[in-house]
Amino acid sequence: MSRIVTDKNVDPETMLLPYLRKKLRLTGTKYGCGGGGCGACTVMISRYNPITKTTRHYPANACLIPVCSLYGAAVTTVEGIGSTKTRIHPVQERIAKFHGTQCGFCSPGMVMSIYTLLRNHPEPSLDQLTDALGGNLCRCTGYRPIIDACKTFCKTSGCCQSKENGVCCLNQGINGFPECEEGDETNLKLFSEEEFLPLDPTQELIFPPELMIMAEKQPQKTRVFGGDRMTWISPVTLKELLEAKVKYPQAPILMGNTSVGPAVKFKGVFHPVIISPDRIEELSVVNYADNGLTLGAGLSLAQVKDILADAILKLPEEKTQMYRALLKHLGTLAGCQIRNMASLGGHIVSRHLDSDLNPLLAVGNCTLNLLSKEGERQIPLNEQFLKKCSSADLKPEEILISVNIPYSRKWEFVSAFRQAQRQQNALAIVNSGMRVFFGEGDGIIRELSISYGGVGPTTICAKNSCQKLIGRPWNEEMLDAACRLVLQEVSLPGSAPGGKVEFKRTLIISFLFKFYLDVSQILKRMDPVHYPSLADKYESALEDLHSRHHGSTFTCQGVDPKQLSPDPIGQPIMHLSGIKHATGEAIYLDDMPEVHGELFLTFVTSSRARAKIVSIDLSEALSLPGVVDIVTEEHLHGVNSFCFINKTEKILESNEVSCVGQLVCAVIADSEIQAKRAAKQVKIVYQDLEPVILTIEDAVQHNSFFEEGRKLEYGNVDEGFKLADQILEGEIHMGGQEHFYMETQSMLAVPRVEDQEMDIYVSTQGPTFTQDLVASVLKVPANKVMCHVKRMGGSFGGKTLKTGILAAITAFAANKHGRAVRCILERGEDMLITGGRHPYFGKYKAGFMNDGRIVALEMEHYSNGGNTLDESLLVLETGILKLDNAYKIPNLRCRAWVCRTNLPSNTAFRGFGFPQSGLITEYCITEIAAKCGLSPEKVRKINMYKEIDQIPCKQEINPKNLIQCWEECMAMSSYSLRKAAVEKFNSENYWKKKGLAVVPVKYPVGLGLRVLGQAAALVHIYLDGSVLVTHGGIEMGQGVHTKMIQVVSRELKMPLSSVHLRGTSTETVPNTNFSGGSLTADLNGLAIKDACQTLLKRLEPIISKNPQGTWKDWAQAAFDESIPLSATGYFRGYEADMNWETGEGHPFEYFVFGAVCSEVEIDCLTGAHKNIRTDIVMDIGFSINPALDRGQIEGAFIQGMGLYTTEELNYSPQGVLYTRGPDQYKIPSICDVPAELYISLLPPSENANTLYSSKGLGESGMFLGCSVFFAIYDAVNAARQERHLFGPLKLNSPLTPEKIRMACEDQFTKMIPRDKPGSYVPWNVRI
Repeated sequence: MSRIVTDKNVDPETMLLPYLRKKLRLTGTKYGCGGGGCGACTVMISRYNPITKTTRHYPANACLIPVCSLYGAAVTTVEGIGSTKTRIHPVQERIAKFHGTQCGFCSPGMVMSIYTLLRNHPEPSLDQLTDALGGNLCRCTGYRPIIDACKTFCKTSGCCQSKENGVCCLNQGINGFPECEEGDETNLKLFSEEEFLPLDPTQELIFPPELMIMAEKQPQKTRVFGGDRMTWISPVTLKELLEAKVKYPQAPILMGNTSVGPAVKFKGVFHPVIISPDRIEELSVVNYADNGLTLGAGLSLAQVKDILADAILKLPEEKTQMYRALLKHLGTLAGCQIRNMASLGGHIVSRHLDSDLNPLLAVGNCTLNLLSKEGERQIPLNEQFLKKCSSADLKPEEILISVNIPYSRKWEFVSAFRQAQRQQNALAIVNSGMRVFFGEGDGIIRELSISYGGVGPTTICAKNSCQKLIGRPWNEEMLDAACRLVLQEVSLPGSAPGGKVEFKRTLIISFLFKFYLDVSQILKRMDPVHYPSLADKYESALEDLHSRHHGSTFTCQGVDPKQLSPDPIGQPIMHLSGIKHATGEAIYLDDMPEVHGELFLTFVTSSRARAKIVSIDLSEALSLPGVVDIVTEEHLHGVNSFCFINKTEKILESNEVSCVGQLVCAVIADSEIQAKRAAKQVKIVYQDLEPVILTIEDAVQHNSFFEEGRKLEYGNVDEGFKLADQILEGEIHMGGQEHFYMETQSMLAVPRVEDQEMDIYVSTQGPTFTQDLVASVLKVPANKVMCHVKRMGGSFGGKTLKTGILAAITAFAANKHGRAVRCILERGEDMLITGGRHPYFGKYKAGFMNDGRIVALEMEHYSNGGNTLDESLLVLETGILKLDNAYKIPNLRCRAWVCRTNLPSNTAFRGFGFPQSGLITEYCITEIAAKCGLSPEKVRKINMYKEIDQIPCKQEINPKNLIQCWEECMAMSSYSLRKAAVEKFNSENYWKKKGLAVVPVKYPVGLGLRVLGQAAALVHIYLDGSVLVTHGGIEMGQGVHTKMIQVVSRELKMPLSSVHLRGTSTETVPNTNFSGGSLTADLNGLAIKDACQTLLKRLEPIISKNPQGTWKDWAQAAFDESIPLSATGYFRGYEADMNWETGEGHPFEYFVFGAVCSEVEIDCLTGAHKNIRTDIVMDIGFSINPALDRGQIEGAFIQGMGLYTTEELNYSPQGVLYTRGPDQYKIPSICDVPAELYISLLPPSENANTLYSSKGLGESGMFLGCSVFFAIYDAVNAARQERHLFGPLKLNSPLTPEKIRMACEDQFTKMIPRDKPGSYVPWNVRI
């Protein structure tokens, strides 16, 4: 299904993504971030080269591709490769059937990345596969099922392709021990590979012949496109390009738009003219000359990568030192999409401070070949060029045509280094290129070049230091002198942009040390007589972190043999929307077609953390074309607030703002572009107020708290301390977390002509809350407002109260103007406005015996609530109630407070307080173990609940399954054997360390109050025997609708195909509670079960008369006898209560138990870590759908791992959030998934009064991620002990590369200069 699109009036400012979505109505390609960082908008671009007669297919980010650049290209979107209406493609089928979709928002991008890979490599290797997905983010699945689906296309499907000890992983099973026998009934197959559609490359879409003919026969002439503000010039010959550059010397030359595009979008840069060369052969030259390799400036980085890989195979090894170093960086630079779009010339000329290639090219004596109408010119790619010195730079009318990269010589060595927050698709914190030339084998330095990126406004060359080292021998004295010289020359002020100053200083010399070792090792290999060999312990510094390919197993419960065969309960049913996710046919809110006369709303937010608003000038914004109105607090007179948990919160603020990102007013315009432009013209004058409170420490100092706090006490703490052998005091700080749901906050309000009715379509977890708030703002009863939710592209707690506020303002605007209004937040706006997980600060005082038994524990918890209370008190209470985790603490006292600060209000987030309070407890246990000289696992085990007991609020607990999970995890992970192996590895490797940690989990599930657990459902049986069901739960990726259809199928004993579920609406099920708390399926499933049983009771006489009949027969017979075929179902909630006065109650219905063992490897010189293996054992009752439940466990684990390691929010000292997109905020990507991930579910052991004895799993897995934190802690501890650092180890969360590196203290951390606190203003503050 292909069509030619001809558009003579395309605006040069229009990107492919909005063009596809709004103009062509191809909504499968999604908006995720707008900056090329998430991969949700991936499409395949195909270009035909009439000279070589070849077609190049490559993946690209539609959000960054100007439509004008696509002349003559074929664009393949997810709709183009397959759909349910025609036929689905094998990639779409396998991702869906392997359960590789949850919310499904990222799935079309994933599909297109893999599809493009298969177009180029029908049988890819696993390395090619993981590389292809490196630029795609997923927040739900944890990536493992996506990897497994894609592995079926690989040459050796199912094998990790890494033979350790000469044994294939398929033969050795887990831990090198054989797996369960084939006949073992506990291994339930989640999919059937035999049924998959085969991949047939001959059946793929061909490059359109019309475009091929056009490319070969059309006369070559410059194309010009003009828009309202910009002119686009596409020269097709070198001569025309040079003429355009003379005419418009200031116009940028744009190839991939990966540098100009983000600058325009995020920094407000504007270019009235853009020159974009198209298929100019001279810009794509590849020439092997005598002096080196010349590469055209127009080659993409992906093409450069392939060319260099080819050169390394062709040329002698000694000539390829520079090419190998460049290739190493090209493997991790950005994602596959960006590498295929970005050009070599653009990368060089942009001279970004964190460019990965420029430091290498600068040390390699590279030459830039320039061209203008005046003729050719060569300039060196050196420090002057990188600093943009006018004498060493391109002249305005010149273009960069090619780059010459010299061959390396014998006795010349080049190395590349980089360290980023995440190993792949992340900008470097520091990178470096280093080259040394000895002239001959005497080891005397003849030439030395060292360059760094990330430590200054551009790439910095340590020229003076290198000069002073020439003539010196390559030995440790030289290294010591080099480190000191470089630290003096490459100096970073304490207030340097990007922060992490001491870490960057350490990396500067750590990289230098790695280079020293690297070269020393090669010298030894070349001349073993004259060069001493490295100590064995030091060799590990040069090896890459453990990178075995992905392996996984899943051991789950078999289906009860007594169960009737068509009964779907316990079966791994695919997500109802799985195929539609993969084909792009699943409709999310912004995929809904435009309503006639629709307007767009965008928000104007505060730019100050605490200030009085002196004035708001709307005049200029209102005068702009297309602007309809600006809604302010004045318009909402009398309805500008709402009450939540007895606290009043304002909707819009025009008097005094209390955080950056607070909603001040809303601009309504005919289009999104017009609304955004107008919002920038709203002029607000502020008068700053003091104090600005950002951190928990600030709040404590200024006594800034919400309410009185909470207290929980059990036993007699004071007496307990008297009994203790030892007492320990400590503290830990834990940073917040951004939800980073793939679909940003989205809503569409459609006013109806009659009766003041309003339909509001919104991506929310709480349709009833939204309905009530909209009704309040519109001053109409709730029965006039219908709130509809089909599905959400992720949420994790982030689409609750704030979503209701945004929807209320959108509905107000729609009501005021009688026109539909749409509001879709951009990623940066979303992250700025919505808040996230609460940062925590925990203090503890523990009394314990010498064997590690805790006899008394006193704790203080402080939560950073932000500027309004929101759900912070509920989060705090839940955190306290669960803080004991799996441990019986006989005497416990915890006091906790929510701090009021000048940050956007923090809110609900998966785990709801437990990931913070549980970490504080586990950290305390780890410290106790260190004090007792015991392993943390021993201290964990001795303190675990062992028999029927009470948790601190005096609710009863039976820990039988907790102990079983722990024991099974210890056995499954071969903990004892691997602990010994880790210790052996650590004794043999000085610069790399491994760590191992096992953590138990007790996650109580319940909402604390029965009223919060109510649920309702509506079930209709139609005369043809089909069923329509609706309920109050929201589908956000967890598969609740799939489970609900399974419930109907079991109860009514009918096939799944006869049951349909349209979505959730307040029109069909009223007064619903928020979906969350792991209970959505439990509660709504019981309501549906109730409705089905009501229907069956009514129909019993009919069915008994005709037991062999079909549902069609029974429905018609019931209708003929006037028996109603529709029923509501209701569940009034589990019994629950909690009295905070007495600290006693029964807030929970049941406990989810589990245990997890994780192993990591860290690089002590850079702070990088690799997740080697994780084993998880969970007790989940009787699983309704083991495939969905596995997805929840894995997805939560990876999200938790991100929370405790890479996900770091940065704020300025003025309270401005820096981390506003995937470029700055790093959620886990495919490279972070443990190389081996094994999950086992306990067989069901108890019949509970839950839905079919199942347990809710949405949140419990989040805490499993802390096992990676403690494994890193273990590895850091090993490094410190080897360095004789026996003092207490203080590590806060998240454990980023910076914290890991700085904790592994060594001669380099001691060598760096340190700034005195107070002598500078830091770039960021720790929140």
